[in-house]
Order: sequence, then structure tokens, then C-alpha cells
Amino acid sequence: MKTRANFPLQAFNSLNVPAVTAEIFLPSTVKELSEITTDKALRSYILGEGTNTLFCQAKAPTIIKPRLMGIEVTENDEYFQVSAACGENWHNLVLFCISHAIYGLENLALIPGSVGAAPVQNIGAYGIEVSDFIERVTWYDFAEKKLVDFSNAACQFGYRNSIFKQALNGKGIITHVHFLLPKAWQPVDSYQGLNTIISPVTPQAIMAKVIQLRQTKLPDPKLLPNAGSFFKNPLVTEDFFHALQQQYPKIPYYRQQSGEIKLAAGWLIEQAGLKGFRDGGVGVHENQALVIINYDSKHGQDIVALSVYIQEKIMAKFNLHLIPEVRFIGADGELSHTNRGCQ
Repeated sequence: MKTRANFPLQAFNSLNVPAVTAEIFLPSTVKELSEITTDKALRSYILGEGTNTLFCQAKAPTIIKPRLMGIEVTENDEYFQVSAACGENWHNLVLFCISHAIYGLENLALIPGSVGAAPVQNIGAYGIEVSDFIERVTWYDFAEKKLVDFSNAACQFGYRNSIFKQALNGKGIITHVHFLLPKAWQPVDSYQGLNTIISPVTPQAIMAKVIQLRQTKLPDPKLLPNAGSFFKNPLVTEDFFHALQQQYPKIPYYRQQSGEIKLAAGWLIEQAGLKGFRDGGVGVHENQALVIINYDSKHGQDIVALSVYIQEKIMAKFNLHLIPEVRFIGADGELSHTNRGCQ
């Protein structure tokens, strides 16, 4: 297995923040995963493509960056079963499925990151979440040194959440994700932006529109370092929403099956006057207020400070607490978003 000591991570996170890990493991098989001592594995951070990671300090913990690759497809009369290894690029998996006439993931096109990270965050966009199509997840348990299969229900999926982000965080690593995609495809095209697609609505047309919308709204991290949507869209009660709507009649909202109302965090940030706001080397993107840009800062704590400032402004104006989607990583591992001790 490939390992490196004193390894720089600036090129391995899309916010382009300098950080150094004392040791990085690059396993390409489950056997190589098992070679990492339990003690080191349990004190490590699992790094996919670094598109949802903020290194808050100059030093990073031990890093495990899995490189397991491969996509396998089986089928029956009703479903395609697609199994993808954790190291595969997410968008490449979507392209693979479309090119093989396997449909359902097209709304999730161009989401940055790896396949293994997708269930952790339960990535979602344009009306669907990845959990809608996950049959099971294969996970390697660091302590037991064995593979465990989690059914969809056992994954405890929620809005940008899962058991892998909560109870099992830091205790193992997703090695494979197994998808169940129905052959009887039904378009999900009611979301704003997709409802303008001219008939016939095809998976290819939806994917093309999603790509166009994402490229229009979200800056390329290779040109402007960012981690995509920095904050989750807040979920509020019906009563809270109605009170807010009285003050802001044009507030965008999305009703959830749970009865809660999802609000657009980007809209809230824009209404607080922070769209295009810049503080030194970091700032809020001028076209999409949900995106924080690292223009030229060399310190992760600058981004933390800006995110806290945004939270304070939103709380003061709307009495709402924005929760970051991005994971904050300190020298000893993942930090709570309420922990501001990133200096």
C-alpha cells in the first residue's frame, strides 16, 4: 500500500487551504485497508476528493484516502443493480449509467466528490437524494477489521445526513455503494429549472439541464476555490414559516413530506446583504450567496470566521441558525461546527 509522510493537502481540498498531514494512507484494496492499524485508523480522517472538507488548522490528522475502483452492473426484469467502489468519481458514475441506458441518477449530475462520500452526506439536488436509489452500503469496520453490509434503512438517511456521519463517524469506511435503479424510469422534473425542459423529457435532457444550471450557478473550484454549497438549507415548522412569510412574501420555499418547510439558505444570505461580501482573502460568491470563496487566504480559520459571521447575520435577521454542510477538520480530527477554536 502506498503511504506518504508529511504530505501536503492543499491540492487535495477544493477550498485550496494549505495543511499537512504527518501520514497519509492510499489503500486500493480491502486487504490494504486491513493493513492500517486499528489505532491509526480510528484517529484518522477519511478524505474523498476533498470537495466538502475545510482544513481549519495548518496540521491535519492522519488521512486515509481510499482508491478502490470499479463499477459492476447486474440486472433482472425490473431493476439494474449497480455496484460502485468508493474511489470512483461521482459524476463519472452518473455518466456511466446514462451511457449504459441506466436512468435515475441524472438529477445528481456534476455534484463534486467521490462515490464513497455520497451516502455519508446523502447528497441531493433537483428533487432527489442519493438515498432514493441506494439498496445497501458496504462498510469496513476498523475495530473488527471486517466488511459489514448496511441496508437502506440501516443507513439512517436524513437530509444531508446518515449513520456514517453520526454514530459511525470515524469508525470505518465505505468501500462500495450498491444502487437499485428501476427500468421503468420516471422523470423528476418538477423542480425549478427543470420544469422548462421541452418535451420529450428524457434522462439525457434532464442531465444536460442539470449540468447547465450547476455550471451557471456554481463557480468552478479550479478557478475559484470553493466547496459548493457551504450551508444546509434550513428546515422549519409550518408556523415558523408562516410568520416569516408575513414579513417576506417572496421567500422561496419547498414543502417536505415530513410536513416541514425547506428554505433556501442562499436567498437568506442574499437578503442579509452578504452576496458578494468579501473580508480579506475570503468572501461570499457574487452570483451564488450559498458559496464561500477562498480567493487567496492561506488559513482555514479565515473561512471559519466568515462562516460564523454569516451565521450571526442570519440569526439576527431571521432568527434562524444556518448549519454548515462542509466538514471542519482540525489537527486531531473532525470538529463540531459549534467549536470555533480553530486558531
